[in-house]
Amino acid sequence: MADKNFKVKTGLTLPSPLPVDQGGTGQTSTSNTLNAILPLQTSNSGKVLSTDGTNTSWITPSVAYTRGATASRPASPTAGDLYYNTDYNYFESYTANGWFPIAAAPGVPTSVVATNTPSGRAYNNGRSSVAFSIGTSGGAPTSLIVTPNPATSPTTFTGSSSPILVTGLASSTSYTYTVSATSPYGTSAASSASTAVTATTVPQAPTIGTATPADSSATVAYTAGATGGSTVTAYTATSSPGGFTGTGSSPITVSGLTNGTAYTFTVTATNANGTSAASAASNSIIANIQVTNSYVSLATANGTGSSITATISNIPQNYTHLQLRYWSHDTWAPGAIGSVYSLRINGSTATNYRTYTNFTGVGPSMTFLDSGTGQTALMNMMFGNSNLPANSGGVGVIDFYNYSNTTYKKGGKFMVANPTDGYYTGNYWNLANGSLQWNDTSAITSLTITADGNFSTNTYFALYGIGTS
Repeated sequence: MADKNFKVKTGLTLPSPLPVDQGGTGQTSTSNTLNAILPLQTSNSGKVLSTDGTNTSWITPSVAYTRGATASRPASPTAGDLYYNTDYNYFESYTANGWFPIAAAPGVPTSVVATNTPSGRAYNNGRSSVAFSIGTSGGAPTSLIVTPNPATSPTTFTGSSSPILVTGLASSTSYTYTVSATSPYGTSAASSASTAVTATTVPQAPTIGTATPADSSATVAYTAGATGGSTVTAYTATSSPGGFTGTGSSPITVSGLTNGTAYTFTVTATNANGTSAASAASNSIIANIQVTNSYVSLATANGTGSSITATISNIPQNYTHLQLRYWSHDTWAPGAIGSVYSLRINGSTATNYRTYTNFTGVGPSMTFLDSGTGQTALMNMMFGNSNLPANSGGVGVIDFYNYSNTTYKKGGKFMVANPTDGYYTGNYWNLANGSLQWNDTSAITSLTITADGNFSTNTYFALYGIGTS
């Protein structure tokens, strides 16, 4: 019923549009009126009004899903989108692997292909890459499972997508692979097996043999291990210290070693996949030791006609014994005494040494002096005698046994052949041989030869080391 108290004044004129201060909107159309009252509606068709408690805005309403045939699925879906497939009458969810039915066990993976990936793989730690297609006949998998045959440890390998790497494979062994898929709704059957693929790796480490020393080198024996499934292209022996190498079949020669230095060796094998681990270290050898009765030249000292001493020092300590060989060339005039040379060990006279000499011919050729006589030389080597012709000479050999041992006293022997004044009587050579006993236990590290004058030109001393097998 109308309010009887409301009265309309006759002739009242209302402005159009009615301004806001008179309770209007100030707009002349319904559309403008709505835009004046609410956030702008233009271009927001299909959206709904939302507020954060202070401000309002238009938003696109969430759509739970769309529906249609398989061919009508959204062209650019994002993970998590839902779709009701009217071809099959079930909901589908979109994942990175495609559309899958919701709440269904995964389908069986297909197209399984394995590839050997051997580069740098250690022996018996081969690796294969197993690729496959995820089955679309079932639900979305949460995990894919690869199973090698023959069995490995672990027995299966998992991943969330293709491919999956399988490791720990035995070298030179052929494997096939199956793949299954699993999710909270179940596990698929296994796929068909891949074709067989042989796992290959670097070779097995060789077994070290015996290292044998030689002059500035060594030979290193070894026994080859398994190839790792790929042909071995090189075997390499490496020294320690120094890192000197040699390659080849057993035994390998390693050159460039420093004589007198101790070395051990390891051997590696290389194939197309890389280089094996090193073998165990060999026995220790000292370069320059030769086979029994082999003489190795260590040093020489020549006469100059001006020097009164010749010293051979820094004698290597890795031989069975030493041998000093010499040739004396005398330029003194006939009738004069020949040159007299003295030999000192380690630069000074040792104590308590004796000699035992057997002479043949005329006159002594070599005299070893007892330290008790007050002499300063270990021995005198007399080259020449009175009435010798000019340019005469003598030869001799002195052996020192156990020269590097610091426990035992040293021993040795000598043999000398010198021309004598028998030159005029038909007895041309004086021969002497004998033994040396040196009661000092010091190792022999140097030999010094002193002349009673200058060394005659072409006087020659050579020191040899005699090795052991």
